[in-house]
Amino acid sequence: MDPAMAAWSPARSDSRSQIESLLRARKLDTTLMPSDATSVLEGARLAADLACTGVPALDVALGGGLRRGHVSEIVGDRSSGRTGVLHQTMRAASVRDELIALVDTSDRFDPHSASEAGVNLAHVLWIREAGDLSRAIKAMNLVLQAGGFGLVVLDLADVAAHLTRGLPFTTWFRLARVIEGSQTVALVMASEHLARSSGGSTIALETPAGSSRAIWTGQSPRARLLRGVELRARVIGGN
Repeated sequence: MDPAMAAWSPARSDSRSQIESLLRARKLDTTLMPSDATSVLEGARLAADLACTGVPALDVALGGGLRRGHVSEIVGDRSSGRTGVLHQTMRAASVRDELIALVDTSDRFDPHSASEAGVNLAHVLWIREAGDLSRAIKAMNLVLQAGGFGLVVLDLADVAAHLTRGLPFTTWFRLARVIEGSQTVALVMASEHLARSSGGSTIALETPAGSSRAIWTGQSPRARLLRGVELRARVIGGN
């Protein structure tokens, strides 16, 4: 028996060190990597699989960002901040010099507001629909199959709930299969939870219990200014 082979025995407990000794004996130790370096590389790989939203508190809750190769969603009522979060996510993607596709089911996207939020519109493919849900789903599927986009958004925010609820579950399963293993983030925006892939996240925008949405400044009822809207983002699933 080869002496180098005899150095390895399944009965020994420290199998890793035995394998390393075997590789060194055969002068193949250049393939070995210190455990700390392996951890660094693994961390870098995981970070590369995440796309930050550009909202620091939200990225912390997501564990670094949205998972690439998965379907995630932003859900909430009207005036819940859905569009603001979407604009920041699109801005972050354009800062990374990624291409963005937006399937606008109800033709509600406002390029001026997006540009004011910092979105580079030169990076955006805007697919406009006039309420045809079936065509919008097909467009989303085609864009994902085409590849090359860092962020692909399906905006269903103004589609009637009974229509989105009527979509077969296989709709989301097919989208998840198309994007699996890619570097694309698929993002669905809706009024309520629809679907996400196993590694995707649901960002639910809610009003904190016991508080009003509007935050006003000024002492006089006739001279008050709207300062903002108090919301809470609840993250479900994902990292």
